[in-house]
Amino acid sequence: MNTQINLRLPEKILISAKKRADKEGFGTVQEYIKEVLRTELFENVSSKEIKLVRNLISLSEKNKLYGTEKDLFDKLKSNV
Repeated sequence: MNTQINLRLPEKILISAKKRADKEGFGTVQEYIKEVLRTELFENVSSKEIKLVRNLISLSEKNKLYGTEKDLFDKLKSNV
């Protein structure tokens, strides 16, 4: 499930975001902003956290808690 938010930006930032979105091949500023957020959120994940998630995936598959890695991520995404 996705939740829509409204975001007000100063015009100078919006213009810069539009230029960057165009330069990097994004169709819209919204797509660009979503990618920037994804990158920021996931690049800050530590190697210890990644190892923990991999162990969770392995145990979940072994015990057939969610079936596959995709099933597990789908379940995790639905709870975010």
